[in-house]
Amino acid sequence: MTGMSTPHPIWRDPAFVQGARDMAQPALGIGAWGLVTGVAMVKAGFSLPLAVLVSLTVFAGSAQLATTPLIAAGAPLWVIWATATCVNLRFVIFSAGWRPYFEHLPLGRRLGIGYLAGDLNYVLFTRRYPSPRPEPGQQAYFWGGAVTNWVAWQAFSLAGIALAAQIPTAWGLGFAGTLALLGLAGSLLVDRATWVAGGVAALAAVAAFALPFRLNIVVAIAAAVAVGVVLDHWGRTPKAPT
Repeated sequence: MTGMSTPHPIWRDPAFVQGARDMAQPALGIGAWGLVTGVAMVKAGFSLPLAVLVSLTVFAGSAQLATTPLIAAGAPLWVIWATATCVNLRFVIFSAGWRPYFEHLPLGRRLGIGYLAGDLNYVLFTRRYPSPRPEPGQQAYFWGGAVTNWVAWQAFSLAGIALAAQIPTAWGLGFAGTLALLGLAGSLLVDRATWVAGGVAALAAVAAFALPFRLNIVVAIAAAVAVGVVLDHWGRTPKAPT
């Protein structure tokens, strides 16, 4: 029929373009992190098909980096699962934050958002849309940033997997990964609550450093999540009238 407008593809939406542009700025750090993770999986003994499968299906860099040395060391399965669970607990908080924006969407679309959701996606999204309510352009902005994040991660992670045999361990990629993580973590420290949680995590990691299987990481994450939940609860509790 004439006179009817055809909806344009989401990648042509100005909000999608803006989301991709905003995420492009930290994409180099995300890529460095992905490269280190890809190399680490192969160096830990993962076969190439298994490493590719993990990269594409898990899509959780911090969990991959935390569990890879545990797998290589032959840690008990419950320790590996507990570590991955604790590392990813922050996504429970992110999901709660995204709920007012996306809870009206169909289940399939929400599952897609859950798979692609990342730390920096959440930070950039909530900065652009601070009011927790649905608004035009939110989905397009999310997908623009999420797709850019996913492509940056997978491209470098798969490159690391493919080139791991040619990359000497002496290059110190572990330290490069640490620097990339520090850069990404610094971008997440946006208010007093996140600074406090980050400080608690650092202190807990140092205090529990002697634990086996790098369980100090689990302790640090659990402490940071607990502090974050408490601070969030205090911030939302209405003050009694005086």
